Amino acid sequence: MGIARARVGIVGDFQRENPTHRFTNDALGHLGLDCEWVPTEALERDTEERLAPYDGVWIAPASPYRSMDGALAAIRHARERGVPLVGT
Repeated sequence: MGIARARVGIVGDFQRENPTHRFTNDALGHLGLDCEWVPTEALERDTEERLAPYDGVWIAPASPYRSMDGALAAIRHARERGVPLVGT
């Protein structure tokens, strides 16, 4: 039986051509974390449901967010529920 890996929701609008986004994936992978990008527009409505599967939230660096409201909803969600949060 393997050790469960922590899951991190990266809040941002992934752009493959953005090197900072690629480096974020690489860094979290080297730490042994499973990560998945969560689009900011999706967080405007279903914040709780969209972030429930994650053990922590990372606010993506170098993002012009499609929805600043969605990014702020993710931060509020983490703070109010004691979910580990990293903002860069």
